[in-house]
Amino acid sequence: MAKMGKINRIAGPVVTAIGISPRMYDVVQVGEERLMGEVIKIVGDKTVIQVYEDTSGLSPGEEVVDTGQPLVAELGPGLLGSVYDGIQRPLPDLLREMGDFIKRGVSAPGLDHQKKWAFDPKVKKGDKVEPGQTIGIVPESKFEHRIMVPHGVTGTVEEIMEGDFTVDDVVAVVGGKDVKMMQYWPVRRARPFANKLLPDIPLITGQRILDTLFPLTKGGTGAIPGGFGTGKTVTQQQLSKWSDAEIVVYIGCGERGNEMTEVLTTFPDLEDPRTGDPLMERTVLIANTSNMPVAAREASVYTGITMAEYYRDMGFDVSLMADSTSRWAEAMREISSRLEEMPGEEGYPAYLAARLSEFYERAGRVETMAGENGSVSVVGAVSPPGGDLSEPVTQNTLRIVKVFWALDSKLRERRHFPAINWLTSYSLYVGNVDEWFRKNVAEDFPELRGWTMEVLSREAELQEIVQLVGSDALPDEQKLILEIARMIREIFLQQNAFHPIDTYSPLVRQYQVLKIIKRFNDLSMKSLEADLPVDAIIELPVRYRLSKAKYEEDVDGELEEIVKEMDKQFDELGGAA
Repeated sequence: MAKMGKINRIAGPVVTAIGISPRMYDVVQVGEERLMGEVIKIVGDKTVIQVYEDTSGLSPGEEVVDTGQPLVAELGPGLLGSVYDGIQRPLPDLLREMGDFIKRGVSAPGLDHQKKWAFDPKVKKGDKVEPGQTIGIVPESKFEHRIMVPHGVTGTVEEIMEGDFTVDDVVAVVGGKDVKMMQYWPVRRARPFANKLLPDIPLITGQRILDTLFPLTKGGTGAIPGGFGTGKTVTQQQLSKWSDAEIVVYIGCGERGNEMTEVLTTFPDLEDPRTGDPLMERTVLIANTSNMPVAAREASVYTGITMAEYYRDMGFDVSLMADSTSRWAEAMREISSRLEEMPGEEGYPAYLAARLSEFYERAGRVETMAGENGSVSVVGAVSPPGGDLSEPVTQNTLRIVKVFWALDSKLRERRHFPAINWLTSYSLYVGNVDEWFRKNVAEDFPELRGWTMEVLSREAELQEIVQLVGSDALPDEQKLILEIARMIREIFLQQNAFHPIDTYSPLVRQYQVLKIIKRFNDLSMKSLEADLPVDAIIELPVRYRLSKAKYEEDVDGELEEIVKEMDKQFDELGGAA
């Protein structure tokens, strides 16, 4: 039974109520308009509530109702292709009802409760089932949406239906309990699994600098920090489009309205490279822009990761993009200050690191309750003020995640994209995935990666000398190192996200390109030993042909031709061994 109280105090989105005795994180309805809020603090007989909507016009004495339930997500068929706000209200439905501006106090179910779905049973009467086990299949987009036994339900299948049903209809009776196609799940609680598995399978993205130098694994965690205009959103869109995850959850958490508009308008037009269908058919979008209520921003990341875990439990590989966790942290800071909590570094709450850890910890590759493998890979964009990577959100994120893709404003100014700095970025999964690369790409792939990083590091050292004495003062071998590093940067690391061919590079092709650059290096060093001038080596026509190969329609055929041409030109130069 709902408990009723009254508003005692209002401070922005934070409301203090008296007369109710809720539990932490219960959802409450505030004021005459029944604004949705969540209990975040209980002090004696006073209950502190963060309201997910604008509180202007509220006054002390208005009614507060405790629903007795936490903030939950509706999970079931119909999530894919949807666009929600931070508390899972479907924005297209609200648009149809009230136009471009959402009125306060409006609630709408996360799933369509009228639509009927074709339910195909996968168990029969008398079968014994456990929580998480699939009892039936529903076609959703190109996927088989698995209807699972809810957690807390176990026993014998007493009834099982077949046909078209809504998400509210009973499709099975297990152990005396009704099972529907829809589940409710508290967003702040991680969904259970049987075992956590080692993150030793890479998430293939088709982006050369990410896959080869700084790989992310399925079930891994990564961060993309960078200043304004460095390419965080484009990088996340590339990951969404090209990574070999089956489901994408994209959370626009507190970003500017124009950036979120771009995502909302481009994603439906993006073509899924696997199926040729719109990418939205395997995507869930959560849009919570910077002008929307600050409290809902804090809830949006939990709503998104709960949906990701739900598809993980079906055995899918899910990638979750959070853009950006800085805005989420700023929402926490604002709520914390209104609660008059002791501020930590730069005004952020003292529990900032704990909340970030709690969020990223829900990533992982797991064995599900049904015995299948699924994963949630989390990539969080971080927007540090002024591009300062020493600020608290970036630093706390770096202590948690295993992959750091550092976007660099200087690279952006030089029109080098993706503007990921290869000297400051890192991946702690490299050792985990080396064996996978040896088996699936090439035996010497890890060694080739190591050689590439060594050349780029030596270039950075030599550039300091060049600034002091000029490049002409360097010995020929060091001049050649600078040129090889330039080839790696311009041919391999630079990638055009908007070019139809260069936007995606398969792993085998990435290996071939690096192998050819190393071959050019090895033949050049032999030519130097034969006292051939470094300028003649650098000016070989094959080098320029290689720089254009990534834009050719038959890239792989062109690379084979380049290897033959390279050997021929070095022979003519007289320097090949």
